[in-house]
Amino acid sequence: MDIRQIEYFTEVAKHLSFTKAASTLHVSQPSISKAIQNLEAELGVPLFYRSSKQLELTDAGKAVLANAQHVLAAFKNLRSELTDLMELKKGEIRIGIPPIVGVEFFSKLISLYKEKYPYIEIKLTEVGTKKIRQGVEEGELDIGLICNLCAPNDQLESISILKDPLMLIVHKDHPLATLSSVEMSRLEKEDFIIYRKDFTLYDRIIEECSKNGFYPTIACESSQKDLIVEMVAAKVGIALLPKKICEKLQNEKIVSIPFKHENLFLELGLTWKKNKYLSFAVREFIELAQQFITK
Repeated sequence: MDIRQIEYFTEVAKHLSFTKAASTLHVSQPSISKAIQNLEAELGVPLFYRSSKQLELTDAGKAVLANAQHVLAAFKNLRSELTDLMELKKGEIRIGIPPIVGVEFFSKLISLYKEKYPYIEIKLTEVGTKKIRQGVEEGELDIGLICNLCAPNDQLESISILKDPLMLIVHKDHPLATLSSVEMSRLEKEDFIIYRKDFTLYDRIIEECSKNGFYPTIACESSQKDLIVEMVAAKVGIALLPKKICEKLQNEKIVSIPFKHENLFLELGLTWKKNKYLSFAVREFIELAQQFITK
């Protein structure tokens, strides 16, 4: 049994088709069929039912598939570790960041990392926290810089970086603009300019409104901080932004107001996949982030 046979078997099991597996692997179909036959002969059991129109895994095939996936993951980790040893301080790191707060909070960290490791390529993907978590779980991202840490799960490791309260921003002519603080219940009849649904802050704001007895009227959804601010300045509605962003706003038409009870926070964290070999580039980024937190 060799790793090639296991890889071929896993791909056929994924598609339940020799033809599709051959196309994905860029290998001839007879080569894959022969490899699977050799694997079945070595194990002494059939792995697929071939009598029906579509392939089906036998019970033995299902058992082999579960273990094959672990074997392939371990082999991939081994190759990554050997690559690290041969190409120390080189490589790439794929990082997911939320567009609304990513630049404001993580640019300094990324800049420090790039200064320390100029030969490591940083690939940034700007999407909401939900998609970042999904990308990390599926291996499309190495690290996610995320908003609002959720309960720990079997897939991800996480560390907290920052906890920043949300503030209300309104046009200077808005009736609430003169208040020194505001309660969420006062926003029941307001039009909200809110984060997109793939942002965890969308869920948190909806949840907090619900706790105060109303569902917000949503005028617009956006992933761009500047657009949210401009919409408020144009009197389209009100919005909630992190305090650190509000403190840097330079728009004379905008007034920032703290909440009387701080129940809504932007919780920034770093997440990566559990039980996966972390490359030198990823390990060093996590280490630098932990140092960054303590400063």
